[in-house]
Amino acid sequence: MAIILLFSGISPMLSYRHGYHAGNYADVLKHAILLQVLKAMHKKDKAFVYVDTHAGAGAYSLEDEFAQKTGEYLDGVAKLWDKTDLPLALKDYVAAVKTFNAEQDELSLYPGSPAFVDSELRPQDRMVLHELHGTDHELLSDYFAKDRQVKVIKGDGLAGLIAAVPPLERRGVVLIDPSFEIKTDYQDVADAIIKAHKRFSTGVFMLWYPVVDREQTEAMLSKLKNSGITKQLRLEQGIKTDSNEFGMTAAGLWIINPPWQLDELAKDSLDYLAKTLGGIDGHVTVKWEVGE
Repeated sequence: MAIILLFSGISPMLSYRHGYHAGNYADVLKHAILLQVLKAMHKKDKAFVYVDTHAGAGAYSLEDEFAQKTGEYLDGVAKLWDKTDLPLALKDYVAAVKTFNAEQDELSLYPGSPAFVDSELRPQDRMVLHELHGTDHELLSDYFAKDRQVKVIKGDGLAGLIAAVPPLERRGVVLIDPSFEIKTDYQDVADAIIKAHKRFSTGVFMLWYPVVDREQTEAMLSKLKNSGITKQLRLEQGIKTDSNEFGMTAAGLWIINPPWQLDELAKDSLDYLAKTLGGIDGHVTVKWEVGE
């Protein structure tokens, strides 16, 4: 198994801050699946690299003004906090968040993608984190200041992705989840993944995507689907019917070269999330968009 790419970050506008959305329903799906991908990587002793194109601040306080202003985590991770009937992927996810909050013994902090990965990093593994937003880059650098396994880069994550592949380890995880603040982000992301895949065709690419404008999102995903790349899996959770109104109606992961049985683990989790976090008009999708 090779690299996994997930993109979560800042456009050149530099206005997006993930602290407003930390721990929401989209984060639940993204991080639960990310953890399972990392656990799959552990099945081989050989080292891997994790590359995050838009890493954010690393971790977030759910008690600060960002999280309290939106309260999105209350309809996300908070609803799973005390559940005792969670399927495997969600059980591992909640356990990881609880470990991160061990000192407080309550839900007050939320780990970003780099912090989740840090908890799964073995001595032979490493991380390469890109973040363009000045404040978040500083916070991220401080968070990993003493960790020699982690390299934090201030710059364009999509360009950084191309430079990062193929890795010397020949295995890895890359997370791609931009903010998609401007329309060109959608096509830029698809182009970057296709280019990166040409350089590293055995990589596992995980793209996080929002559904704000369904037509716009599907145009990006169709470009990937029709690129000639094989083994492309869609995982999506919608909380309401798509519309032209402001706000995200669904979010998902588009995964190229997913680990074996990830689709089954994801289906169990999404079916559970549909009844726990989904609205009355919600939906879930687990679909192989492109086979072998």
